[in-house]
Amino acid sequence: MEKVFKPISGYLALLVALALLGLSVYFFVNAGIQEKGIFAFYAILSFIVSIFLFKGVMVIHPNHARVCTFFGKYVGSVKENGLLWVNPLYGVSRLSLRAQNLESSQLKVNDMMGNPIEIAAAIVWQVSNTYKATFDVDDYSRYVKVQSEAAIRHLATSCPYEDFDGNNDQLTLRNGGEAVNNLLEQELNERLAPAGIIIREARISHLAYSPEIAGAMLQRQQAHAIVSARAKIVEGAVGMVEMALEQLSKKHIVELDEEKKAAMVSNLMVVLCGEKSAQPVLNTGTLYQ
Repeated sequence: MEKVFKPISGYLALLVALALLGLSVYFFVNAGIQEKGIFAFYAILSFIVSIFLFKGVMVIHPNHARVCTFFGKYVGSVKENGLLWVNPLYGVSRLSLRAQNLESSQLKVNDMMGNPIEIAAAIVWQVSNTYKATFDVDDYSRYVKVQSEAAIRHLATSCPYEDFDGNNDQLTLRNGGEAVNNLLEQELNERLAPAGIIIREARISHLAYSPEIAGAMLQRQQAHAIVSARAKIVEGAVGMVEMALEQLSKKHIVELDEEKKAAMVSNLMVVLCGEKSAQPVLNTGTLYQ
């Protein structure tokens, strides 16, 4: 459990230490002049006490902390900034409370569908609990790096790279956006909580198929796009043909039997769905010639 305590002002301790250091010089000088052992004793005592006070003086910058122990026992954490003084017998560990960036390496993993992909993330993390960061893990910086890569791998294997069916009913790495980032941030917070680390932000910074299947997947994406586009064209063409037949029948412009309707539908579908412009053939006779 983290315990924050407020140490003594370092300015007062520094003034006392300087005064004792000056006093020890004075006693040394008088011991040499008057040749009295008591002055030498006072000089040595003043010097030792001044060094003792100097050792307890420390400077803490903004967003930094010190974790203090006394012969192996946790005493508390100092988060106050400025010139401070603590017991010189305390063991002191330095910690930075500033937000830090971690750019993970590009990891090669298989997504939920078994396709090899490359993925990386940019993570902003910060120490929130100095006790856990110091005593619950061996090296909290390395712990953050290892657990972050594990979380990224788990995210990649839990979601497909993309949805080829086009149903959009499944979260994918490619189209997930904020939802995927939120999942990554949540898992990182769960994994790093034992080390007293909080995640300020987590974003996917790199996402791609592995080079060995990138070409094949590009062809698959192109084929899927072509099929989707064709389906949309056919859907629109059917609607236009239906509207044309309905308008012709409603306005009594021309009466067509089933055979001529079929021919007209066929011609309209060719014109509307063809990749190139159709070359019309003009009929100068009747419909039946």
